[in-house]
Amino acid sequence: MPDDTRRSKVLIVDDEPMNVELLQAYLSSEYVTVSAYNGKEALEKINGEKPDILLLDIMMPEMNGYDVCKLIKSAEDTKFLPVVMVTALSNKEDRIRGVEAGADDFLIKPVDKVELTARIRSLLRIKHLHSSLQQEKDKLEMQNRVRSMLTRIIPTIFKIIPLEQKNMIVHQMTNMVVESMLESLMGYEDINSKDNPLGEACCMLMNQLGGSFESKPNAEDNNSFCLKGSSCPWGAQEAQLNPILCNLTRGAFARLAERIDYDMDIEVLSTIGNGDEQCIFRFSKQG
Repeated sequence: MPDDTRRSKVLIVDDEPMNVELLQAYLSSEYVTVSAYNGKEALEKINGEKPDILLLDIMMPEMNGYDVCKLIKSAEDTKFLPVVMVTALSNKEDRIRGVEAGADDFLIKPVDKVELTARIRSLLRIKHLHSSLQQEKDKLEMQNRVRSMLTRIIPTIFKIIPLEQKNMIVHQMTNMVVESMLESLMGYEDINSKDNPLGEACCMLMNQLGGSFESKPNAEDNNSFCLKGSSCPWGAQEAQLNPILCNLTRGAFARLAERIDYDMDIEVLSTIGNGDEQCIFRFSKQG
């Protein structure tokens, strides 16, 4: 059986405990199941448990399934949560009302196990596809935002900034760009659980900008590792026209090291911007 962290979570909402227990028995071998027994509790569980799909009874006291569904589908954070209405109601009018509330599918009680699992798998495939597309959209927006910022700033630096001020401006720009990127860095909050948090964070940053970086341990020295990139996050031509971008990459790595509380020396061994086949940065612990 796969562990719970890799299984989708199903929230079962029904005011009849026997109905909840039956659905749990059908699903517990394949999914993580959580339960709620009224509409208010269901909304609390959605916020706390973050389920992947909701099985929702219609006929409940105080707040019926239609009202719960409307609230879910009207909220920005949950509007794409799949909702399957599980009900004894089978009239055409009831289905129309469910569609108007935003339900994604219907199951009629008594529920058939094979039909139940088939419907859940189908809706979860759609949800996971949507999540992947949304992540890709967020990544592209971040890339465009950062590149647009650099395109506007860098030509000015080369044309009008005196040499003695350039290092200070580059440092300030690095901080600004890194902070902007970290706001959208997906998965950054879990980085400390990785074997090499700094290497993982640097790769994540570059890859979400459009690069292709990986962290490689140094077999001969446990106090160092290398980051290798086969494609430039800034674009190879842009990096060759604006060498400062390679310095910006190194500066971003240094800022991440500060964020994760690492004292590291970062050495640039090769860069695509300088015409090399790949970017290689060596990280070595100080002292």
